[in-house]
Amino acid sequence: MAQALHWQKSTFSGGAEGNACVELAAAPACIRLRESDSPATHLRTTPTPLAGLLLHIKAGR
Repeated sequence: MAQALHWQKSTFSGGAEGNACVELAAAPACIRLRESDSPATHLRTTPTPLAGLLLHIKAGR
């Protein structure tokens, strides 16, 4: 049986209700990302590439 994912909203979402959020969930061997307005579509990554992406976003690249 597949384990249910625990999705967390980004702190930049402001905690508001609605569909303007990026959400993350830890899954076996990967991290999943989704846009709250399209919850059936998931991206899969691992911690190292995700950390690189976040560093570039913070640097404005």
